[in-house]
Amino acid sequence: MADGRTDQNAAQVQEPLAFKPAPDIPQFDVRPPARPARTRRRHAFLLLSFIWIVVAPALAASIYLWSRAADQYASRVGFSVRTEEKASAIELLGGITELSGSSSSDTDILFAYLSSQELVAKVDARVDLRAIWSRVPDGQDPIFAFDTSGTIEDLLKHWDRKINIVYDSGTGLIDLEIRAFDPQDALTVAQAVLDECTAMINSLSRIAQQDAIRFTQEELEKAVERLKVARRALTQFRNRTQIVDPSIDTQNQMGLLVTLQQQLADALIESDLLVDTTRANDPRITQANRRIEVINARIASERRKLGLGEEGESSNAFATLVGQYEGLIVDREFAELAYTTALAAHDSALAEVRKQSRYLAAHVKPTLAERAEYPERIKILSLLTLFGFFSWAILCLVYYSFRDRR
Repeated sequence: MADGRTDQNAAQVQEPLAFKPAPDIPQFDVRPPARPARTRRRHAFLLLSFIWIVVAPALAASIYLWSRAADQYASRVGFSVRTEEKASAIELLGGITELSGSSSSDTDILFAYLSSQELVAKVDARVDLRAIWSRVPDGQDPIFAFDTSGTIEDLLKHWDRKINIVYDSGTGLIDLEIRAFDPQDALTVAQAVLDECTAMINSLSRIAQQDAIRFTQEELEKAVERLKVARRALTQFRNRTQIVDPSIDTQNQMGLLVTLQQQLADALIESDLLVDTTRANDPRITQANRRIEVINARIASERRKLGLGEEGESSNAFATLVGQYEGLIVDREFAELAYTTALAAHDSALAEVRKQSRYLAAHVKPTLAERAEYPERIKILSLLTLFGFFSWAILCLVYYSFRDRR
């Protein structure tokens, strides 16, 4: 039984396997492998251009920065324009007045002034900027130093290189960084800039004060002159008429006229009594009549003085004089009122000017540097190298773009 299975397995092993033909495989043309790359002229040109555009400028800049560029020291100063308003005691007790604040418009003016040629000229005349910014050892730094033969326009351009201005319009703060080749020179320039800015703000304050009080001062001068004219006219009237106050003299004249009229009445009564009790040729009657005539003449004269006579009898009647006097009094009173009003307005303007005081407040005094911070050699070299590399890369891309189009 076992032998029969073995023979059967052997027969199966000896039976040949059936062969299946392989499917058709498409045939491709295979190109020979690429040859090794060889150095061409364009490769050498790219290498040379990289050296000239990137390596050479970076090497030259590094040599100049570390061998010839002079150290620069920075002095920093910060300030702002402040306006202090002095309020009344009631406002202070109520706590509704802000004692101090900043004026953004004045700060904007100051910011523009810091870059002006006027400030550069004033600071140069004060501390000699040309000498300070050209003072390098043996003149070895022509790039960062100033050429003393330059004009004021050249000095203004160099000012922008040596002065860094940071202005925060929200807070009104201005920060300056002044550089020089010596720390003491940087401090001197910073102090000069601060002093000139202070002088400019003080000048603006004086101009504002003068504008505030100029109009009221002119009105006060006109009122004073008008009052002088009115008083002079009244004095001339008194000198001409020899009357201090016609109204008082008129009252006196009216009192005299009343007295004369009373005397006239008494004389008339006395005359009537004499006529009734004596003869017609009695000399007392003649004397009484004579007295009545004199009193009547005196009354008529006094009435003419008072202007109670016929029209045109006297040009110096008291009525005319009183009218002239009252007109002069009205002119004087009006001039006095105008003077009082103008004086009050002027005093109010002066008080308003005293309430507001504009000044330059330095929150950072000029500092004295202890070590050189400029020029920033690594930063300058890195930026120069990066710029050269990008320039070289763009030129390479442009070159290969034109080459591929051919």
